[in-house]
Amino acid sequence: MTPDLAYAALGLVSGFLVGLAHFASLRRLTALYLEGRAPKKAVALQLLRLALVALVLFGLVQLGALPLLAGALGLVLGREVVVRRARRES
Repeated sequence: MTPDLAYAALGLVSGFLVGLAHFASLRRLTALYLEGRAPKKAVALQLLRLALVALVLFGLVQLGALPLLAGALGLVLGREVVVRRARRES
């Protein structure tokens, strides 16, 4: 496997895992906002979610365009898994 493909695979897997965490935490974040009891906690969680995605994408851009695109694809695939799971539960 060439380094480019290995980095692309790393990007896909890391994007997928970050996408799962990012979109799965959205349900908890929404509950915090709607309850209105812990606005500081909700804002902190939102900043943490965004910082994690930004950090991973920044790391992938250091590896090149292909790993970055693979990471973005992984992020979208992670979102799809979370959305399908949420639809099944409701």
